[in-house]
Amino acid sequence: MPPDDRPESLAQQTEIPAPPETPAGDPRGAARNGRAAEAATRSGTGTGTGPSTGRAALAGPLFGRPARLAFASFLMLFAELALIRWTAANNVYVTNATNFVLLASFLGIGVGFLNARSSRDFVRWAPLLLLALVAFVLAFPVILASLSGPHPYQGLFGHPALPRPVSLAVVFVLSATVMAGFGQAVARLFVTFRPLSAYRLDIAGSIAGIVVFSLLSFLDAPPVFWGVVAAGGLILLLGGRSARWWQLAAAAVVVVLLGVESAAPHEVWSPYYKLSAVVAGKDSALYVSANNIPYQAARSLPVLRNEKKFYFYPYQHVARSALKNVLIVGAGTGNDVAVALSEGAQHVDAVEIDPVLLGIGRAKHPNHPYDSPRVTTITDDGRAYLQDTTKKYNLILFALPDSLTAVAGQSSLRLESYLLTEQSVQAAEQRLAPGGTMAMYNYYAPFLFDRYATTMDDVFHRAPCAQVGPPLGGRRLAVLTDRPGGPVANCTSVWHGSKVAPATDDHPFPYLLSNTIPSSYLWMLGLILAVSLLFVRVGGGSLRRMSGYVDLAFMGAAFMLLETKNIVQFALLFGSTWFVNALVTGAILVAVYLAVETARHIKLPPPWVLYVALIASLVLTWLMPQQDLVSLPIVARFLAGAALAFAPVYLANLIFAQRFSNVETTAIAFAANLLGAMVGGVLEYLALITGYRFLLILVGALYALAFVVRFRRGRATLQPA
Repeated sequence: MPPDDRPESLAQQTEIPAPPETPAGDPRGAARNGRAAEAATRSGTGTGTGPSTGRAALAGPLFGRPARLAFASFLMLFAELALIRWTAANNVYVTNATNFVLLASFLGIGVGFLNARSSRDFVRWAPLLLLALVAFVLAFPVILASLSGPHPYQGLFGHPALPRPVSLAVVFVLSATVMAGFGQAVARLFVTFRPLSAYRLDIAGSIAGIVVFSLLSFLDAPPVFWGVVAAGGLILLLGGRSARWWQLAAAAVVVVLLGVESAAPHEVWSPYYKLSAVVAGKDSALYVSANNIPYQAARSLPVLRNEKKFYFYPYQHVARSALKNVLIVGAGTGNDVAVALSEGAQHVDAVEIDPVLLGIGRAKHPNHPYDSPRVTTITDDGRAYLQDTTKKYNLILFALPDSLTAVAGQSSLRLESYLLTEQSVQAAEQRLAPGGTMAMYNYYAPFLFDRYATTMDDVFHRAPCAQVGPPLGGRRLAVLTDRPGGPVANCTSVWHGSKVAPATDDHPFPYLLSNTIPSSYLWMLGLILAVSLLFVRVGGGSLRRMSGYVDLAFMGAAFMLLETKNIVQFALLFGSTWFVNALVTGAILVAVYLAVETARHIKLPPPWVLYVALIASLVLTWLMPQQDLVSLPIVARFLAGAALAFAPVYLANLIFAQRFSNVETTAIAFAANLLGAMVGGVLEYLALITGYRFLLILVGALYALAFVVRFRRGRATLQPA
């Protein structure tokens, strides 16, 4: 029978730790404690709290143990997603620090698991810690007030924002301690089950967390709803009505604070951003900010003609009679659509990824361009639309697409990750009707202007027409226009700048001048690792407890990179939307769940067979050219992409499940895996140097190291004493 279903399994025998004089990994101590653990588990008293860990996470009589573990896991993942999204919406520093809160979450959850049986009680204090985090972020927000000047960042009421190191340090520590509470709540229940039974319940709860958070995103729910779920769920884990008054009060204040923020005038929450829309200025423009960053300004046509002439530059190169079909990628609140209609476009397809931003433009743009029968609005990722449409256009505009983050990552979606690569411009060129024209415009840093001009030069085999306008905080307004088959009409200035290598689908980081990790990120990652070691040592005890699970740590790092590669791969294939991101993450968890079920019910082959199969699947994924997948019809693209993405995920989790089914102390083993995943999140930054495809080699190397460690440890245990 499968190892997890054996009577008196090793994992079951060691659920209660050995006495201090016997190492936890000593099978003699495990045998001595096995029957006590089994009896405690069967009687329902083996809750894993120990004599002094308190009631937290185990007191509620509302559910049976399996449902409580699934609920605690649901709550843990939901809180992690909510913190990632919410902190970035209020703190620009966090927005620019990719994976920052994700790494803090992994650290905290890992420490929580290390304290599954400890007298340290993170769960008890979790409501207060959550209140401290929410209060700090709301009291000390970071707002980008200006693109120039010595103090571009502000806090409340125009005061200078906290220094970046201070702000990030407090957010990181508080996020880690909050998630330690959620992690310990899961861990205390986790250790009362056999390993694979616990893991499958944890994955089931995590899938529910993805589903509920995605549903709230679909409904454009503000953060008060996230607070109700997270804070209310904590109270349920603490025993509902039996929770202490101060725990109830802290949870209530969290909901009130988030409710006040959610009710702020002129603010709405989309699946991507906190959006603020205010009419101001002498021209009564509609100013929109996203995640505390100035984003767009919707102005009337007369104002645009007088003050923002660049909107009209592309139409100087296209005959009015030729404007039968116009595509605007990044339509936003509607300025570009209004201009296209005024210039005689017979039909405009307006593509915008954010439905709420589109709704603001529809309701509040001075000229109401989206009400025109000549306009079709399309809520989609621009690159995905270019790949999937068969329409041809006389003019294609990349209209002010500008990311709000510095690099890609799971902490926030990089909306134009794949829109401004060389392959994307090629896709746009293929959607041009005979004689068609493409233009792109924005406020560019000098090297970025040259990069995009080089990209158009490479794709159209002709230097683009370049119209350069006034500077703005180190950037300069520029419009680049090009067309296949001939020179751009009425062009008075052709680009003659320096060649800068284009961004590519494998290295979609246009804002990086060279393939390197910026020094600010290196400092941040170094400090995170140093703080994490201290945090684990102080909050989790001796690191030696995890020495027997180094292979699981390697697996955690490898799987984190594999998950990252799959998310960015599907963003390329189907769009960088919140829905694709949520769907892929959920699908990965489903693949993990299926692997666990397979391991529970089927006798698996020897580990080396599974490792060979995994490495083979990674090699196959490496050999498949990315561009070949992108060019497939959408159904074939989905089938091929899913097969290449989820086969390694499934095989990797067969390996993990086989190994995990025989661990001696589940909480410490799982903590090692989680902390390894945190290291994998740090290693993700190597993609800034190597590109995302190289991550597959790193994944293979980490799994190879896991196999070597496991093999050597297996041989060591067979040596005579």
